[in-house]
Amino acid sequence: MSSSSTSENQNPPQLRKDPIWNRWVIFSPARSKRPSDFKSKSSSSNPNPTTNCPFCIGNEHQCAPEIFRVPSDDPNWKIRVIQNLFPALSRELDDPVDGASGSVLDGFGFHDVVIETPVHSVQLCDLEREEIGEVFVAYTRRIQQLVNRHSIKYVQVFKNHGAAAGASMSHSHSQMIALPVIPPSVSARLGSMKDFFDQTGKCCICEIQRENLLIDSSTYFFSLVPYAASFPFEIWIVPRYHSAHFHELDAEKAIDLGGLLKQMLNKISLQLNDPPFNFMIHTSPLHGNESELAYTHWFIQIVPQLVGTAGFELATGCYINPVFPEDAAKVLREVNVSESG
Repeated sequence: MSSSSTSENQNPPQLRKDPIWNRWVIFSPARSKRPSDFKSKSSSSNPNPTTNCPFCIGNEHQCAPEIFRVPSDDPNWKIRVIQNLFPALSRELDDPVDGASGSVLDGFGFHDVVIETPVHSVQLCDLEREEIGEVFVAYTRRIQQLVNRHSIKYVQVFKNHGAAAGASMSHSHSQMIALPVIPPSVSARLGSMKDFFDQTGKCCICEIQRENLLIDSSTYFFSLVPYAASFPFEIWIVPRYHSAHFHELDAEKAIDLGGLLKQMLNKISLQLNDPPFNFMIHTSPLHGNESELAYTHWFIQIVPQLVGTAGFELATGCYINPVFPEDAAKVLREVNVSESG
């Protein structure tokens, strides 16, 4: 395709600075490909049989120990929070000494699994908004338990959906890893947010650019494609109200959030051929100082797995996104999904 034929339908490449993580993103639209043409090459649907799935109701004895279930002590549970059978960190080790020097720590921490439904064939986006809200409340309940462990500095909630996104089990679940350190990406995010606040006196998430990027909104939240999205069709769900800590989410807001998340997951499923995806809750350290509360603001990031991370990205930390955020937001706005649930 000649350069003259691309000029009418396609913008030239552009670099944008991501103000949240303080990194550059290259927008280089794929030749001869419209944003609406992006489809996942590997559907997230997994034909794994339900027999002997340890996450299915009735197979609880196959799992690692349970932390709690919803409803409590009910054999007909809706959600279970359990220890990960193959944890990245060990809760059996001694808590690290606060302020310990050196570059090596014992691998103390907590790695939990949240089983989002007792039914193998049901995915998170199939649940009613109230049921997704209950999953969010389960996250907050577990984080509130971990707040009491002063050696735990940060809790990362994440979901891997589909084998290509890192899910080893097809039964719908998410995970939580509680760390005795603050991860470098979190430190970078907090540092960028602080710089913005020091310069403007405002929270950069509260001031986030929405024009042409907004997808939808609810009573307490809005969804958008970020201005410097690192990945094609990346979506953020952001509280309209200023809040530093996800675990302070109440039940009413959790249901509202559940409805908007359901809508976004259904949109990417319809538009992008049910892609594998990851979602991550970006929040604040558990025991930060009071001044952090003014400039930190939690949000959810959803990343459909449509393009791989290759050598350039690994070498530079600079991502190449083939879809301009404004184009992705327009496509997602136009995907009609049922309002029910």
